Amino acid sequence: MTGDIAPRTVIEAWLPMAGAVGLDLVLDSANAAGLEDRPVRLALRRMVAAGEVVQTGRGRRGSVALTEAGRSRLARDRAGLVLAQAQDEGRAPWDGVWRLTAVSLPEAERARRDLLRRRLTELGAAPVSTGLYLSPHPLEGLLDAAGEALVRAEAARVDVRGTTDPREVVELLWPAAPVVDGYRALEEVVGRVAEVAHRVAAEQVTTLQLRVADAVEEAMRHDPLIPPELRPAPWPPARIREEWRSVWRTLASRAPGGGVYQGWPGFRAGDARDPDR
Repeated sequence: MTGDIAPRTVIEAWLPMAGAVGLDLVLDSANAAGLEDRPVRLALRRMVAAGEVVQTGRGRRGSVALTEAGRSRLARDRAGLVLAQAQDEGRAPWDGVWRLTAVSLPEAERARRDLLRRRLTELGAAPVSTGLYLSPHPLEGLLDAAGEALVRAEAARVDVRGTTDPREVVELLWPAAPVVDGYRALEEVVGRVAEVAHRVAAEQVTTLQLRVADAVEEAMRHDPLIPPELRPAPWPPARIREEWRSVWRTLASRAPGGGVYQGWPGFRAGDARDPDR
């Protein structure tokens, strides 16, 4: 099975919610997955510089742990998996409310203004006018206490360039085709891993976990997780995510101690209905 795993994926896979992990474990796992030490160390240095992790000691005898900022960022990322599963299982229906958000900051605070606009885009909101973003999801609590810099409104009906039908608004702002295409690589990886998940040696299971974790993260990076009522049915990403969850449960059940991503919602061996567990 070919294709590089992102060094950051290997690091994040071993980071516990509390406490530290030895760099020997991180680097050994990376080596087993075909990565050399250097790119992993470079990724780690970037994470340290960004304030997401702290490193204690040097070399393979060192350890790394999440900071509060890093823990918050990863928790937001993992929340996407929890929301996706809830949508796939019909537990997160759309409430019929559109959320409009504008960033209200002067030119003197341009850097912060641009940062908040990027964050809105990362959260799946779509720009509908200069500085104005639309989303079917409530975004409160996801913008790092930026309330004083935002103007918010809710609406039961929106008119976007003459389009008012909710499904048509979604297709205009969040076209289905690119989202579906973004899951094709995940579908291929899951299919290949499913063929061998039950019979690979135990020491290879972690590498397979890293590979499918990397693939699902890449697939979901550009998925705004629009409520399924506003997407065509059947929705291919929902099926592919369920196939991913099935393969993940198989791998986690075979990995020593459950393998990587211990304690993170959406990555447990069982049915991750409780995001706090």
